[in-house]
Amino acid sequence: MSKPDPFAIPEPPAPPRQIFVNRTLNLRRLQAIGYDMDYTLVHYHVHAWEARAFHYMQQRMVQQGWPVGHLTFDAEAVIRGLIIDTELGNLIKVNRFGYVKRAQHGTRLLDYETQRRTYARTVVDLADSRWVFLNTFFSVSEAHMYALMVDMLDAGELPLARGGYDDLYKTVRDNLDAAHMEGQLKADIMADPESYVALDPDTPLALLDQRDAGKKLMLITNSGWEFTRRMMAYAFDRFLPAGTTWRDLFELVIVSARKPAFFLERAQLFEVVSDDELLRPASLPLEKGRIYFGGSASLVEEAVGCSGGDILYVGDHVYGDVHVSKSVRRWRTGLIVRELEGELEALQGFRAEQGELTRLMEEKVRQEYRMSQLRLNRERFLAGRADFEVELPTLDAEIARVREGIVAIDEQIRPLALGSQLLGSPRWGLLMRSGNDKSYFARQMERHADIYTSRVSNFLFETPFVYLRSHRGSLPHDGGALPNPHNTD
Repeated sequence: MSKPDPFAIPEPPAPPRQIFVNRTLNLRRLQAIGYDMDYTLVHYHVHAWEARAFHYMQQRMVQQGWPVGHLTFDAEAVIRGLIIDTELGNLIKVNRFGYVKRAQHGTRLLDYETQRRTYARTVVDLADSRWVFLNTFFSVSEAHMYALMVDMLDAGELPLARGGYDDLYKTVRDNLDAAHMEGQLKADIMADPESYVALDPDTPLALLDQRDAGKKLMLITNSGWEFTRRMMAYAFDRFLPAGTTWRDLFELVIVSARKPAFFLERAQLFEVVSDDELLRPASLPLEKGRIYFGGSASLVEEAVGCSGGDILYVGDHVYGDVHVSKSVRRWRTGLIVRELEGELEALQGFRAEQGELTRLMEEKVRQEYRMSQLRLNRERFLAGRADFEVELPTLDAEIARVREGIVAIDEQIRPLALGSQLLGSPRWGLLMRSGNDKSYFARQMERHADIYTSRVSNFLFETPFVYLRSHRGSLPHDGGALPNPHNTD
């Protein structure tokens, strides 16, 4: 076998595996990199996990007397990034400004007029407890169960329901939390990891590169010790050099971290001294190789000897991982968005149609501009403010001709626009888009994540020494941003 060539430079990755930059980040400068585990270092088969979560949530509710035993989980019904309107029993998709672009009541999509009447004066603000943002994949089963039970509540099929849609959401949320806390869900996953864990052999290699480049790596997860050690061993150890395990990668391992409180409060730190999670108060300084429970970000900064912009934290939760770590601790932030791979592939497959759609829209803008000018000239003519060489019937005929042309363009645009809307989820479209605008999820990601990418292993393509530069931001007035309506050629 020939030895690798140290001078060979690999080809850059395809767009689905690239790292995208909101704010310039120099990885050379970083001293420490922290990682979440679930859906970050370890990715799961979302449909399998959420179907199991739905099952245990459903079991609990049946035991409490809720008649939900006949309900079935539909993995395609809900996507991350939606918002639950607990006041009206709706699921909504919102653009970056907080305006509702698509909505369903229970499981029934609202038609345009109903949606407009319902939300015309509404701007979504997550500071209002009415709105529940679906930050992570763990929200999928919760939102789908809620939608199904809204249908049942409207049909009078929930005699236990004492309140409205808001109380119904609290019931669903409490039962999902209990299903996670009771441990049976994670016990099933630990017993059969092949059915739930999506292996990625490049992730351990990316972390090896970072460790060997002098980065202090940290694992900070809300999962308990038993689940963490079992999942990390399953996902990592087979891909590491002989004689090493996942624990050799990390300077610091903290389980049961209670994020986002981990970044907001100073809590006591314990050491895990046995695999059944026997704890004892931790003593400082923290030691590499030991496992810690709880604690806070301030203790982490003391342990690794750096703070603020010297630390990068990478997770999948827009609020619990990247928002609070940036706003409170001023750490640099990376968001894992697994959906990027499918969305970029879908956009690539739609590239020809998108080109035609763009061309037609530019032509429509030009013709609408011509129509507006003709109508204005007609009003000027009627008001006696213009002496045209043509008669009014001739002007009206030209207006009618241009109007017919616009209608014809609309007929061509309609199927292409519909195809664009059906990219990603057939019901909700792309995670990152809401109509022609950015989605609310995309705006949250843009505000709080310095970088984002589809998986941790994408760091393997960029190396620990890369200077990740953001692109120049675009504004509507930038050249070429809009078609020129004055160009009527």
